[in-house]
Amino acid sequence: MTPDERVAIVMRAKSELRKRLRALRNTTPATALAKRSERIVERATPLLADAKRVALFWPIEERHEVDLRALDARLRARGVTIAYPSIDQTTNVMTFRVAAPSELEDDPMGFRGAPVVLPEPDALDAIVVPALALDENGNRLGYGAGYYDRTLPRWAPAKKIGVAYDFQLLVEVPALEDDVAMDEVVTDVRTLSARKSA
Repeated sequence: MTPDERVAIVMRAKSELRKRLRALRNTTPATALAKRSERIVERATPLLADAKRVALFWPIEERHEVDLRALDARLRARGVTIAYPSIDQTTNVMTFRVAAPSELEDDPMGFRGAPVVLPEPDALDAIVVPALALDENGNRLGYGAGYYDRTLPRWAPAKKIGVAYDFQLLVEVPALEDDVAMDEVVTDVRTLSARKSA
């Protein structure tokens, strides 16, 4: 199999997984997902005990994403600086910007993000990343635009924490060379230090 053939197979597998996992997440009752989100916040909090600067994401409610708003409030109460994703529409580049929830704006990509006029943090200790699927090696399936995979290397050595509902934890998530693996995987049932593939 040539490298190009392998890439094509992985991309097809990812596309099929995205369809199935979106459908599964969208058919789960909102009340059940809210309870699962609460448990994810409980499990993620200890991983951020020493963090001073953390990037979170605001949930896209219609996509039934993990809701981290309670984590935002907990961290702010401790004096943690919180940043949110920000996409510059002229360059199509994502970064993180220090923002309060009230400063977030609807982005054309469908999420609430930080306006580009807000400052970037000097550094980040941890980045909490949304996922459609994760595996025990920290491989992550996102929506397919690649924003996080392109952005995360810039913010090394921040700890990368992937969050998802436990039904989104798979035995294996297909991955390509440019896909960035998570350091920690947090679901409503378990917390895993990712086993990096050799």
